[in-house]
Amino acid sequence: LFILFCRLCTFSKGLRAPGRGLTQGSRDPEKQNVFHMHEGKHGCLFRDKLREIVGVSTNWRDHVKAMEERKLLQSFLADSQKGLPPRRMKDSYIEVLLPLGSQPELREKYLTVQNTIRFGRILEDLDSLGVLICYMHTKIHSAKMSPLSIVTALVDKIDMCKMSLSPEQDIKFTGHVSWVGKTSMEVKMQMFQLHGDEFCPVLDATFVMVARDSENKGPAFVNPLIPESPEEEELFKQGELNKGRRVAFSSTSLLKMAPSAEERTTIHEMFLSTLDPKTISFQSRVLPPNAVWMEDSKLKSLEICHPQERNIFNRIFGGFLMRKAYELGWATACNFGGSRPFVVAVDDIMFQKPVEVGSLLFLSSQVCFTQDNYIQVRVHSEVASLENKEHMTTNVFHFTFMSEKEVPLVFPRTYGESMLYLDGQRHFNSMRVPVTLRKDYVVEP
Repeated sequence: LFILFCRLCTFSKGLRAPGRGLTQGSRDPEKQNVFHMHEGKHGCLFRDKLREIVGVSTNWRDHVKAMEERKLLQSFLADSQKGLPPRRMKDSYIEVLLPLGSQPELREKYLTVQNTIRFGRILEDLDSLGVLICYMHTKIHSAKMSPLSIVTALVDKIDMCKMSLSPEQDIKFTGHVSWVGKTSMEVKMQMFQLHGDEFCPVLDATFVMVARDSENKGPAFVNPLIPESPEEEELFKQGELNKGRRVAFSSTSLLKMAPSAEERTTIHEMFLSTLDPKTISFQSRVLPPNAVWMEDSKLKSLEICHPQERNIFNRIFGGFLMRKAYELGWATACNFGGSRPFVVAVDDIMFQKPVEVGSLLFLSSQVCFTQDNYIQVRVHSEVASLENKEHMTTNVFHFTFMSEKEVPLVFPRTYGESMLYLDGQRHFNSMRVPVTLRKDYVVEP
């Protein structure tokens, strides 16, 4: 039986997450609110608990009726944010223990053939945990079920630490709401793994969630957030800065604006380096030594979106999409670099459109930038219904991998590929700090 312990509690001194700054008074552990979450028939860490909070059906045949019943919860929605009680960061704080060490039967779900942890599964867990944290922040005590539909809008950043991930040691997730807008929330999460008697940091993650009405048709207001200490004020301020950074990054997108002068020079120099010196022609192109054309770095896959992978609102679970995209991206980096790569960063995953159950999910992955041992991979996701063959983009995923050895340079051949190259370079440069590869640093699909 897979048991997760979710606790609203203080950080103990030895396990305090750096920079969290939650100021909570002394509390008796025996009196803390404890969630016992079991792995239910959906094979998921959190989905059964989320279904309980939202009050939706666990049977696909009843999903239409269940969503109709949620219309009755509209009366609990606030007309403005001022009508909602403010919350503290510690009100949404959750700890979740993934007992890989004490539950050997659970390891199969997280195990790779190399006896390491499947990072795609971790992405699924982070996505569900982020939603659950937001439901703790917006909890209405007078309502048995939440009238809000909380969905993932953006994976802003996931930064890996240089840390081994063993499938035989317990993992702990922690997280809380760190910033709130009118209808959106930023969630900070961390992952630790037990080494000896201490939980050591593995990753930091920042997700952005949005609140919708009970039918998931329009925006809904969320409780304001009140920082209680200088550390919490700094976290909240950082949330504001993150929002501004995202707006600025979007406004300078290569889909909206021309490349900078420096970027144009980069592309032109790359183009010149591929001209055949034996001919005086712009049409004759040859690759420099140790280089690969970008178009030759692609991999594709197709998924049929079955009801098993639906979320609590009967759309395809965002964590499932991230796992599938990551696994294809990892395979692309592995095929390109010639060795097993390690993920070091995930950033800027925008959930543009929901994926309906029954859709055909097309994933296309390619290397768009390389430097030394690093491989930047872009995965494009689009869907088509079984009745309508029109394709629509749902997500674009960005993954930074590190190879055990230096990888070839990747060269664009067309203008469109040049823009993909520059976009990949931008995402690579946004990585917080380059990591130093260690042999005990192993994260795979």
